[in-house]
Parts: sequence; C-alpha cells; structure tokens
Amino acid sequence: MTTLNPLYQLAAEQKSADVTDWSARISWVVGLLLFIAFVYWLMRQGWKWRARLQSGLPALATTPDDFADGEPLLTLRGRYHASTTAGRWLDRIVAHGLGTRSRVELTLTGQGLDVVRPGATDFFVPAAALREARLDKALAGKVLPEGGLLVITWAHGETLIDSGFRSDHAAEHQAWVDAVTHLTSTTEGTAR
Repeated sequence: MTTLNPLYQLAAEQKSADVTDWSARISWVVGLLLFIAFVYWLMRQGWKWRARLQSGLPALATTPDDFADGEPLLTLRGRYHASTTAGRWLDRIVAHGLGTRSRVELTLTGQGLDVVRPGATDFFVPAAALREARLDKALAGKVLPEGGLLVITWAHGETLIDSGFRSDHAAEHQAWVDAVTHLTSTTEGTAR
C-alpha cells in the first residue's frame, strides 16, 4: 500500500486545464445560426424577386363548373414538381403558386387538364391551350432517371409553360403522352 500513496498524492496535486471555453463556443453557435438565418432570408428575397418579375403572367384558369360532366380520359395521382418557361428547364415560374411542389391529382378530359394540388393553388388548362406531352428526366432542379418525369407543355397567355409531374406509378406516363398528343391533334383539327 505504501507504493500507491505517492502516486495518489501526485495525481491529486495535478489540476487539468479547462477543456471548454463556453463563451467562445456559444459565440460560434450564435454566429452560425445568424449566418443560416441570413442565407435563408436571401433565398426568400430571391423567390419574392422572381415572383415580382413574373407578375405579368395572367391569373390561372379555374376548373369550369361543367368539367365533372365530361368523361375522364385519364387520371393520375402523384407529385407536381414545378413549372418552367418552355424549353428552359431551370427557369422556374413561381408566380401564382406554380413554383410550389405538392401532391397532385390530374384529370384529363376533352375539355382540358384539371390540376388539383392539396395545399397549393389548383389550376385548369383548357384543351386548346395544351401543346404537347413528353417524358423527360429533369425540370427545375428535380432530376430523375430517364423518362421518370411527365412534362406537359401548355400556353398561358403569351407564355409557353412546361409543368412537370411524376405519377405514383411511372408506367402511366406513356399513356399520358399518347392521350395529350391525341387530344392536341384533335383540338388543332377542330380549330382549323
């Protein structure tokens, strides 16, 4: 036991240095939180600025009262990803809520395309405004495997818009491309 006493006394005499400087740590955490809040504020300002730039876009059409009377050609449940200026897959349109991602229920009839988005603005695309549908892989920052995105091009005022959708069952996408192509060809034929 006598050999342990000197070691115990030696250990008791040494005092370890302070490991944590709490004031410096708190300062760094507060600084980081302020930086994150500033970046978020800048992103929000950019979103508002883009909406102001796109304020000339006309209001979205609403679903006509007699739309439910038509026989649905196709329906789809899935996700709405974004709308962009046609041909410019990164130029997101945020005016009128078109930039908000959400769940979606699409219904296509002879009258047009009804887009129901819970938690976001619903809109209606008349059949005469539909231009084309295609399978794609990217739209406004959303990149999927080849053919994983259904993109429907439609005219809204003077602007051509690409809207991207992804079905819960991706196998439905080709049927939508065929149906929209058929509908646009018949509406072009009756418009002449």
